[in-house]
Amino acid sequence: MTRILITAFEPYDRWPANSSWLALMDLTRWYDGDAEITTRRYPVDLSRMSENLRKDLQANFDFAIHLGQSPGSTIIKLESVGLNVRSNGSPLISNAPEAYRSGLLLEPCHRELVAAGIPSEISHHAGTYLCNAALYLSQHYSKSYGLRTKSLFLHIPLAPSQAASDKGSPASMSTPMASAAVAMVIQNLQANAA
Repeated sequence: MTRILITAFEPYDRWPANSSWLALMDLTRWYDGDAEITTRRYPVDLSRMSENLRKDLQANFDFAIHLGQSPGSTIIKLESVGLNVRSNGSPLISNAPEAYRSGLLLEPCHRELVAAGIPSEISHHAGTYLCNAALYLSQHYSKSYGLRTKSLFLHIPLAPSQAASDKGSPASMSTPMASAAVAMVIQNLQANAA
């Protein structure tokens, strides 16, 4: 059985909810696939997130799928590269590689999402905040500890409830569509790993 860690983030700043966590919780309500899924909600704090992630990865999952909220985005973004950089420009890990490229086949995931009517793109930069850190550190810890875990990061648009309560009325994607995208990525990873 494929073992998958799926992480999301807690609310932060002006957002009383986080679309990544909403999508993950929705997924757990209906997912009936054959993967064994472990879920985690991480704090929006680099030190605590990093420590939690390092501990969680010790279970040596087959895959780690990290979810993050992307205000203003209209699409699911499959992030391909995690950079060794913090928001202040310093490295996440000293004397470590500058970047890790996901070893997973993202193009089949992207094509399947688009074919199902879910807007998607492969993105080559996950930013310089916690989303990027989760992708970079997940790959770094897996390599450093000799784990088999392969990682990817999905940026999720805001949920409609979040957009409706925000002054700027930013773009959104329904939570069921976002959770369906995660389920399709799980299925695709399993199929391409076989």
